[in-house]
Amino acid sequence: MALAVPTIYPESANIMPIEFALVPVAFVTSAVAGVLGMGGGVLLIAVMPGLVPVSAIFPIHASTQLASNLSRAGFGWRHIDWAMVPPIAAGALLGAWLGGSVYASLNLQWLPAIVGVIILTLTWLPLPPLPGKGQVSLAALGFYQTGLGMVAGATGPLGAAVMSRRQQQRDWLVVNTAVYMSLSHIMRVAAFVAMGFSFAPWWPLVLSLVVAVTLGSWVGTWLRRFVPQGDFLRAFKLLVTLLAVRMIALPFT
Repeated sequence: MALAVPTIYPESANIMPIEFALVPVAFVTSAVAGVLGMGGGVLLIAVMPGLVPVSAIFPIHASTQLASNLSRAGFGWRHIDWAMVPPIAAGALLGAWLGGSVYASLNLQWLPAIVGVIILTLTWLPLPPLPGKGQVSLAALGFYQTGLGMVAGATGPLGAAVMSRRQQQRDWLVVNTAVYMSLSHIMRVAAFVAMGFSFAPWWPLVLSLVVAVTLGSWVGTWLRRFVPQGDFLRAFKLLVTLLAVRMIALPFT
């Protein structure tokens, strides 16, 4: 996949020990996502500034969240709705191409606030069902989830709000949210590599984060069975709402 964008990443990076402070944070955020199905990516990216150079935040975050979501989907593979994969993957491929093309050229100051408003709308308003027996909406989900993810980092709550409108059973929601996010992060990682980012200098940190989030997914999957369905739904909507409010507030801070 070739992107018509300039190479914007340095060829080398000096990893400092302080950056490994992200490892326990990644474990905790992945465990949270294992219980609630989302929120881990937003929590992690909120900690990364100041520990990781700005040019490396989104690529490292995408690779870490790929491992977190892929492992969470793997631990709950019996609940995967495989019919969702093709349309989401097709939309994600187009979203990665378009999002990568505009990544370095747009003023994105207000994008988090816009996404936050959309999340609140999808979560709380009784909107009509989307057309196309779900296939069109799934392709759209893959497209805007990946495209916005290229330029806004962690946008998981947006897709989680959409998924909760399709099915609210706890395990289905958590696992299939992980599936579509895995597809999105695969496309994002490929796009960042195509744009010139090299993961080679970062492999010790990335490997440590991958191990941490995989263990976090296992712990979160184990803990999820102890969360009653009613409590889960309330916690899910509360967390979605809090993260959306945080996104709305970002441009003003």
